Amino acid sequence: MNLDAGEARRRFAAARVARLATVDAAGQPHLVPVTFALQDNAIVTAVDHKPKRSTALRRLANIAANPRVALIADHYDEDWRTLWWARADGLARVIPAEPPATAPEPARTARTAAGPARIVGTVTGEPACAGTVGNASVGESAVWHGAIDRLAAKYHQYQRHRPTGPVILIDVHHWSGWSYSPAP
Repeated sequence: MNLDAGEARRRFAAARVARLATVDAAGQPHLVPVTFALQDNAIVTAVDHKPKRSTALRRLANIAANPRVALIADHYDEDWRTLWWARADGLARVIPAEPPATAPEPARTARTAAGPARIVGTVTGEPACAGTVGNASVGESAVWHGAIDRLAAKYHQYQRHRPTGPVILIDVHHWSGWSYSPAP
């Protein structure tokens, strides 16, 4: 039986792991398991300390190329009467990692080919502007911290070792799901 949006969201929120599907610019799909938390009608996940092959994660590059994503959480059991899945479709964006708590490197002056020297940020070389913290705007910094707090509240592993990498924020546009049996 199909789940209504509210029941799909409820089951999804209670799940411990979901699978994040992204697509690169050429249309090649990529699927990875993620820990996550809900934040209003958004889903947050972060690049954490678990070992990875690289810090240049394909999911981040895929989101930059195509922000449309899907996540699915499910329950499987040999008793098929308990089977269900819940899916969230939405648009993702990457919130840059919060810079370390150490003193920031001062901005430097760079000469551009197009003209006079300008002040550039310490990491990306992009123009520095008021209201930024490292690579993130003050608003993004608050979103990043809120996402990490939500993840730490859900997963005890993050209470001891909080993620320090970028956060993926997915604005969910559609909830759907299926269950063998009606909701208990």
